This record gives sequence, structure tokens and C-alpha cells, in this order.
Amino acid sequence: MNNDDFYYRKLMVYHKSVQLVANIYQLSRQFPQEEHYGLTNQIQRAATSVPSNIAEGMGRFSNKERVHFLEIANGSLMEVMCQLEVATLLGYINQQQFDEQEIFVNETIKMLVGLRNHFEQLV
Repeated sequence: MNNDDFYYRKLMVYHKSVQLVANIYQLSRQFPQEEHYGLTNQIQRAATSVPSNIAEGMGRFSNKERVHFLEIANGSLMEVMCQLEVATLLGYINQQQFDEQEIFVNETIKMLVGLRNHFEQLV
């Protein structure tokens, strides 16, 4: 088995979303300990859901299913943004950290929508 067996690894949006996971884990380390089972866990799970759903979608044989999993990944990106807003409001991250992640998430969304549109045209 080699990298060619895992098509999703060829996708820039997959690599970008994996970096988002790393970013979120790094940021959430500064959340208070009492948030470990709350916002910290939720934002980490939402972020991890993005590349996981991209990978799962690319493992499907029908383009309709691929589109479905890419839409789930997009929903998870929206969830991450919501949770980043909450973290900012609560003072767990500062405005600059939020702004940097917002730019990163927007770039990821654009790439994901482009990929989704590609597969949608093939349905």
C-alpha cells in the first residue's frame, strides 16, 4: 500500500484541514482546565471532523456520497467558527488569534466548496 491508495492525501484541502486541527489543539491548550470536557473537547472534535469527513468522502465510490461527506465537513467548519467566537467572547483566546483562525477557516471553506462543486457537477 502506498500514498496513491489514499486519494484524499493528494487534496490540498485535506492538508489544510489537518493543519486546522493542529491549530485548534494548540489554541485550546490555553483554555481553562474546567473546559476540558466542555468547549475544549467540542472544538477539538469539530476540527477533527473536517479532515475525517474529507477522507471518508473520498473513500466512497459515488460522487453523491462524496458531496454528502464534504457538506458534513463544511458544517464542521461552521461549528469550529462558532466555537472560536465563544472562546473569544469568554476570553480564552484573543482577537488576533481569532482573526488568524477566521482567515484560515475561510481559506479552507473556499477550497472545500470548490471540491464539493467539482463532485456535484459529476453527479
